[in-house]
Amino acid sequence: MTLLTAAETAAAVRAGSTTAVAETRAALDRIAALDPALGAFQIVRAEKALAEAAAVDARVAGGESLPLAGVPIAIKDNVPVAGEPMREGSTGTSAEPRSADHEVVARLRAAGAVVVGITRVPELCVFGTTDSVYGTTRNPHNLERTSGGSSGGSASAVASGMVAVAHAADGMGSIRIPAANCGVVGLKPGSGLVPADMGAHSWFGMSENGPLATTVTDAALVLSVMAGRPALAQVSAPRAVRIGLATGIPTPLATLDPEWKAAADRAADTLRAAGHEVVELRIPYPANPLPVLARWFAGAADDAAHEGIADRDLEPRVRAHVRAGRRLRQLGALRPGPVDRMRAQVEAATAHVDVILTPGLAQPGPVAEGWHRRGWVANLRANIGYAPYAALWNLLGWPAAAVPAGWHAGAQVPLSVQLVAHPAADGAGEALLLSVAAQLEAASPWPRVATSATTVG
Repeated sequence: MTLLTAAETAAAVRAGSTTAVAETRAALDRIAALDPALGAFQIVRAEKALAEAAAVDARVAGGESLPLAGVPIAIKDNVPVAGEPMREGSTGTSAEPRSADHEVVARLRAAGAVVVGITRVPELCVFGTTDSVYGTTRNPHNLERTSGGSSGGSASAVASGMVAVAHAADGMGSIRIPAANCGVVGLKPGSGLVPADMGAHSWFGMSENGPLATTVTDAALVLSVMAGRPALAQVSAPRAVRIGLATGIPTPLATLDPEWKAAADRAADTLRAAGHEVVELRIPYPANPLPVLARWFAGAADDAAHEGIADRDLEPRVRAHVRAGRRLRQLGALRPGPVDRMRAQVEAATAHVDVILTPGLAQPGPVAEGWHRRGWVANLRANIGYAPYAALWNLLGWPAAAVPAGWHAGAQVPLSVQLVAHPAADGAGEALLLSVAAQLEAASPWPRVATSATTVG
């Protein structure tokens, strides 16, 4: 059978041609069949989800017009879901159920979505591969490779067709990196559009909640609910804009694979053919990465303290990360001045473009297995080497999206590009990214479901 999109599911439930219970049961069946090989889910809420679905059907029968009526959704294991533990990939967290939903979860449920499960993350969501003592999450397109991180469980669940949409969160690329690995759409909102409120302080404001989806329309729909802005669900054709193609490498620690560069070049050609002006762009990536690295390290340290996790209960790689964060704080590495200067430099360099286009990754994602047993330096090298394009936009608070862009025949994984827009309080930047992404989708449709891992697409 063909997997319905979230928009199609909600429309069908509202019209009475299917029910939330039927769609939830179908999603649970797909999870039972596929997740043993993929390891996407930390918790599957079978009985609770069916009860929630029945309540959604009653609401629809009572006349409520719910934008996500009966849509099965997965929630990343870094925000509270009432009645479930939030483990964040760590045995050091509490196994006690949380008492209330995170605001984003509450909004999704109020819109009619049914939480079928909670997806896996690396410990404290620190790294760009998703494995921990709880298990390894794999890329549905190639089970030997990582699904990315830290929203790797959500991306694997969506790319395999277990669910059409999922919640994710992004502090250093943790929506866009898994989306790029798994060939789905992922959008990190700009600062303030969607409630954040993760951990101690959302990694000094770098972390945002956002959607993962198989289509741009679904990503827009879920984002509109998360943001409480229904107008964002309507993806319209963009005006002709100026797009800056930026394929320069952000760090000497990374090398750009020609296939990933070619994907960005093809996307630029597609957008040029659609009527946009495309210009070459050089982004002034910081020569000194310490401002962003310090916030990454210290954010994890503060989250560990916030959850009451002792150093001895952390994985060795995360323990080293946390200790580095504490030391950098002591050395004054979190001062705002360097970030303010960086922001001014990037704003000046990009003022003449409306959208920035970069490769999604520099290299295919690494092997899936064993990263939580490897050292801190090995993890840092792997993460920075394969996924260097995302973190700057977290530091600056700009909206950014990952959009599928072809196939890497050598690595047997999808390709992806990143789109970035200037921030705007009203969501105009996110709306522009969605409209440009929709043009790429229309010109070069991607397979919605990884055929190597599932029989539903």
